[in-house]
Amino acid sequence: MSVAQSDEPLDRKPALAICDEMSPVTTGDIIPLLQRLQGAYGYLPRSVVLDVCKRTGLPASRAFGVATFYSQFYLEPRGRHMVRCCRGTACHVRGGRRILETVERTLGIRDGETTEDRRYSLETVACFGTCFLAPVMVVDNDYYGKMRPERVARVLAQYK
Repeated sequence: MSVAQSDEPLDRKPALAICDEMSPVTTGDIIPLLQRLQGAYGYLPRSVVLDVCKRTGLPASRAFGVATFYSQFYLEPRGRHMVRCCRGTACHVRGGRRILETVERTLGIRDGETTEDRRYSLETVACFGTCFLAPVMVVDNDYYGKMRPERVARVLAQYK
């Protein structure tokens, strides 16, 4: 099951500090601004982005347009550990789909979702460029090559 955006009250101090440090903010600063906000919060909380846009005079439509266009930005809370499965040709041919299905079953989530406890988020990637390791699964920045479905639970358990 996916976690909906949190209604928890958020500390606005990091966002205000980022605005002050980057002032004045122009439309050319949207990507670095969003990167810094996401670095502070782990994702881009809607209320924070709206506050920042109001404070800086940037159009909210522009900020959300950029945030939804680039895959580096997340509008929902992410898990503490990011699990990525490759769907490139070499991984596909060598059983990558079975790895993804096993991860989905093990975590109880699908591509693009986060576990309820926010421990894991899952996403697929077009290609890691590590075809010699196919099929590949990456947890955070740790690469696991020549994966087999029976190894998935053991690998994920290391990140509890």
